Amino acid sequence: MTREEARTILTSMTKGDSLLRHARSVELVMEAYGKHFGEDAEEWAVTGMLHDADYEAYPEEHPNRIVNMLNEMGENKIAHAISAHYTKWGVSYDTRLDKALLACDELTGFIIACCQVRPESIEGLTAKSVKKKLKTKGFAAKVERDEIEAGIEKLGVELDAHIEFIINVLYTNRVELSI
Repeated sequence: MTREEARTILTSMTKGDSLLRHARSVELVMEAYGKHFGEDAEEWAVTGMLHDADYEAYPEEHPNRIVNMLNEMGENKIAHAISAHYTKWGVSYDTRLDKALLACDELTGFIIACCQVRPESIEGLTAKSVKKKLKTKGFAAKVERDEIEAGIEKLGVELDAHIEFIINVLYTNRVELSI
């Protein structure tokens, strides 16, 4: 599947700017991790882009709507990763793609939330300041910290390095992402 095809699917189900921006930010982070791990960066980017594609239009069916669509298209690897991007769904983590999506989804959104409360946005944001905010339960309270921890553990990365990796990707794309 090409990114153009994926974007058509995404925009057919998602209209809200916030969710579209989240999809784009996770797409970029996943693409960078795909390159980092020597994987198919395009496949990783599409996975990040589509992981919440059905959330706005079909919240009660999320992620089954997009997963079923992708399986019907023969995109089984992407579909499985999307079906596993929340540990409480009880789906196995079979590939590095599955683990990376879990590790990147919540934390990418959390880091963007950190940027939104800083006058300098992403400029100078460090892993230390993100970790401090992670300990503040009232900050971005809907972000499930246990999902972030599970993703880091499954992917086998160190917390500081993972945070810095995501910050660097977001910083590189700060103009497009408006952060």
